[in-house]
Amino acid sequence: MSGLIGKKIGMTSIFDENGKNVPCTVIEVGPCVVTQVRTEEVDGYNAIQLGFDDKADKNATKAAQGHFKKAGTAVKRKVVEFQGFDEELNLGDLVTVEHFVEGEFVDVVGTSKGKGFQGVVKRHNFGGVGQATHGQHNRLRAPGSIGAASYPARVFKGMRMAGQMGGDTVKVQNLKVLKVVSDKNLLVVKGCVPGHKNAYVTVVK
Repeated sequence: MSGLIGKKIGMTSIFDENGKNVPCTVIEVGPCVVTQVRTEEVDGYNAIQLGFDDKADKNATKAAQGHFKKAGTAVKRKVVEFQGFDEELNLGDLVTVEHFVEGEFVDVVGTSKGKGFQGVVKRHNFGGVGQATHGQHNRLRAPGSIGAASYPARVFKGMRMAGQMGGDTVKVQNLKVLKVVSDKNLLVVKGCVPGHKNAYVTVVK
């Protein structure tokens, strides 16, 4: 699956040819630099490592500086490996947003917004205990019973309970590319993608 690294700019909406208002996400995609070429002989598999978004040398280790110097580029903040590029890519080559075309469908991978420690109503859409009758005063958002009986005398693994919510790797599949703005390296896709504004995402086709 070939793809590029990008940064989520935010959401907006555009009108399609039928006059319908379509919600969409704007992603700044590339330009990405080829920072390493993995080969079957050396690494045991074929892949292309891409780097995106410059950072200062002083914020990188000497090893990282040497790695990017080989490719003749500045130190990058985000590095991801991709497989399945049709064209032959060499160290130091640039891959731009023009890798995508309008009308095709892409998958976007990102890290969802972290919500902290949340209860079962917010985290798993529980309905709560129900009506506040018969003397209930503090059970509205409680999880209720979680056990079984003397058999199996334990709580099953995977039981939906309160806990850390968000901060997960999420892939949203089959988002339509509505626009490719080459001069500004922007990709406009239909629908929403995971992550906060300025979060790094991976766009795969």
